[in-house]
Amino acid sequence: MKNAKKQLLAALVLLVALAVAFGSFLLFRPDADGGGGNGARALPEPATDARVVRADSHRLTEPAGSRVTVVEFLDFECEGCGAFHPVMDRLKKEYGDRVTFVARYFPMPGHRNSESAARAAEAAARQGRFREMHDKLFTTQARWGEAREPKDSVFRAYARELGLDMARYDTDVASERTAERIALDQRDGLALGVQGTPTFFVDGERVSPRGYEDFKALIERRLTKG
Repeated sequence: MKNAKKQLLAALVLLVALAVAFGSFLLFRPDADGGGGNGARALPEPATDARVVRADSHRLTEPAGSRVTVVEFLDFECEGCGAFHPVMDRLKKEYGDRVTFVARYFPMPGHRNSESAARAAEAAARQGRFREMHDKLFTTQARWGEAREPKDSVFRAYARELGLDMARYDTDVASERTAERIALDQRDGLALGVQGTPTFFVDGERVSPRGYEDFKALIERRLTKG
């Protein structure tokens, strides 16, 4: 039984590693869809005043006595991010009363619906439902990810399920303000050396955890230092 568990853990670690590597490949592959249609826009110029966290960054947990901050630059269509989502969800439940978890957008050109998914999340955020849309997009990723056709109608259905004001949602999804908000996160990420997703920072330091136990150990060390 112990050997079986070890083999399963090793397989999961390998899956996450491969998915993250594939995400990096999508960022740089020459045939990536760099703009127009439903594909992600071409990546913007790196920020000159890059910050790991900004005042308006989306916080998934906001403990009053936060001692550690974990930031994830993510792409909702990225398989690596999808593989890490259960890990992050478990960590949030375990450390959410002590650790601030932050999600930042980094849709990559190689994913056709990543920009649309980020727009849906940002539109939901305008109505105070970012966390719910964030989780919905990841838990349903297998249904819409890697599709060649636009999935805007799928995201709109999620917005309706969340009880959002649909007229306002439609306006926010299409607005340039939403595009600029997403691009700001990308610009920070590029300046900070983000080359693929997911990319994590703990208290401003870039880290490369391989899974739950690895990430848990990182957080515990930071909490002990604090």
